[in-house]
Order: sequence, then structure tokens, then C-alpha cells
Amino acid sequence: MISDIKITDTKLLSDNWYILKKITYDYTKSDGSRHSQSREVYDRGNGATILLYNKEQQTVVLTRQFRLPSFVNGNESGMLIEACAGLLDDDNPEDCIRRETEEETGYKISAVQKIFEAYMSPGSVTEILHFFIATYTKEMKLSDGGGAQHEEENIEVLELPFTETLQMIETGAIKDAKTIMLLQYIRLNGIL
Repeated sequence: MISDIKITDTKLLSDNWYILKKITYDYTKSDGSRHSQSREVYDRGNGATILLYNKEQQTVVLTRQFRLPSFVNGNESGMLIEACAGLLDDDNPEDCIRRETEEETGYKISAVQKIFEAYMSPGSVTEILHFFIATYTKEMKLSDGGGAQHEEENIEVLELPFTETLQMIETGAIKDAKTIMLLQYIRLNGIL
């Protein structure tokens, strides 16, 4: 274990899209010795994600969109199937996820249930993601969704049988961690 952590230097490496810093810190090891390390930390803000589900139909709503980092890392098409998500910006997590749900999926949801929070890549990214679930019905569909025009998201909305999504995890058709976590939560808690 380490203790007595003190940040000794912070250098801004990039603020082109989000914030990338090189942080140097000192700490004390359990044997009492003092050490120093430097690490890069990427701060893109915190976010929220949601899985919409319909108990009667046994379906869920997911999205498909192009993700450049996955393309760069070997995803031939760059397309990922994901749960709806977005950055908090200046909103609280619940307001954010309601806004993102309507923008991305076209559904105006009434009630959301927060299920947990998680650091998604704590070795290098500061983001905490707030996880939600909510029921949906066809009557809640107000638009086609697809994301905000000015953000060039180009999102395809998918309504899929829940059992099919579990098979898609096994086959690798769904590789997004937040989506897998939400689908497994629904499964483990007997919601669908």
C-alpha cells in the first residue's frame, strides 16, 4: 500500500479535444521509503449511460455508431453497438442521461433508476460513469433519434431482443464495456 501522496508537478500536454496532463507525484511505501512517479492522465469529464428495456417485449434499445479509437485498434468498420451515453458537461447525471436518451434514441423516458458508478479505465482516464436503467414503451418514441446534428454523431438506433444481445456479447458483436455491464446487470437481477 502507498500513502502520503503529494502531486509535485503537473504539465499540460494537450487541450485539443479534452485535457491530457503529465502528473508527477511522490508517495510513501509501506516500508517507509519515499518514491516518485510520473503518469499521463486524460480528463474528458464524467459521463452517464443507460439501458432502455421493455419487459413485455423482452427487448432493449442500443445504438450503433463509428468509434475512431476502436477503428485505430483493429475494429475493421469502426462501428460499435453500445448503450446510449454521454458526457455530463454541466448537468447532473440524471439530467444528462435524460437529454442523451432523447437525442440519441428518440425516446423521452419518464423514470430512470441509477444502479451504480464505475471508473472505466482508471489507469489513465479520470472519468466516472454513472449507470442507469429505464423502461420504455413505443409511446415514448418522439423522434428518430440519431444524435445531435452539430456533434456529427450519426447514430443508428437498434431495438433488439434481450436474448440476442447476450449472444452478441459471446460472439463479439457487442464489445463495449459499459453495454456489457448494463446487459449483465439486467440478466443478473432477473429484470429481463
